[in-house]
Amino acid sequence: MSYARPWMSFADQREQLQIRGMDIGEPGAALSYLERIGYYRLSAYWYPFRIWEARQDAVTGVLSHARTDRFIERAHFLDAVELYLFDKKLRLMALDALERIEVALRVDIAYLLGQRNTFAHLYAQALHPGFAGKRTQDGKTKHQVWCNRYQQMVLRSKEDFVKHYHQNHGAELPIWVAIEVWDFGTLSQLFAMMKVADQQQIAHKYGVADWQVFQSWLRALSYLRNLVAHHSRLWNRNMVSQPKLPAAGQIAWCDAFIGQPDLQAKPFLLLAICRHMVRHISPGTEWHVRLRAHIECFPTQRAAQPRTITDMGTPIDWVRWW
Repeated sequence: MSYARPWMSFADQREQLQIRGMDIGEPGAALSYLERIGYYRLSAYWYPFRIWEARQDAVTGVLSHARTDRFIERAHFLDAVELYLFDKKLRLMALDALERIEVALRVDIAYLLGQRNTFAHLYAQALHPGFAGKRTQDGKTKHQVWCNRYQQMVLRSKEDFVKHYHQNHGAELPIWVAIEVWDFGTLSQLFAMMKVADQQQIAHKYGVADWQVFQSWLRALSYLRNLVAHHSRLWNRNMVSQPKLPAAGQIAWCDAFIGQPDLQAKPFLLLAICRHMVRHISPGTEWHVRLRAHIECFPTQRAAQPRTITDMGTPIDWVRWW
């Protein structure tokens, strides 16, 4: 397929939005936002204000619905800008929580495995044989693939502590040092290869009785970490990596999401998991209080069909238990 859309100046981009029915407000301000943020990035935030249209396949007669290029009544350029700014702060707040969670989990894993073997992360015997020994399509074990990824991280690292340990203690880093070069994905993958008893021990520390649920939480938070680190839209996103939920009654707040696939596919569930874990890490934290205040300041819109925080996947009674 060839790409036929031409390059457009910022002024042409603004005019195109007007032609399609958007109120761009003060022309100079709209132009400034296009120059600083970019048409394509902002398009993710005005997408919800585009008109749906039913279409029928000429051959099969099957009906489908798709967004058109035209905008709903009273769609305003600033609606998209304000959603973008709301989302930007939401991502920064999520990143704050994820940093705390990642650092705490590094300590948990290094402390637990390191007491058995200084280099536990490099030995499949220190992990669960069924999980770490599972073969990938190219015939390597999951642990071998993980070790290759880890070694690349060490090679790319510019940290002084890595150079120091190589110069003074040899080629391999002990787990409590090595873990400092891991990203969240590498950490969650190693956790998934740990022995069940070890996964269970760490999960219990965070008030989760089911190690498989906790493992899925870390995988989903790794996905969330990638989104926010790359400045991707978050507030109304359909989440590719969805966490498991414990059985009803095990964790009270989780009950609001059980049997609600639409809520499970949205980012609010992952933010609720962040809340749960941060409160176990720092019982006196007010991170969740600040996040609630931000969510409750969701921007009002001029459009005839405004978006709401329910697009984030908020349960009806979330304020009560948050």
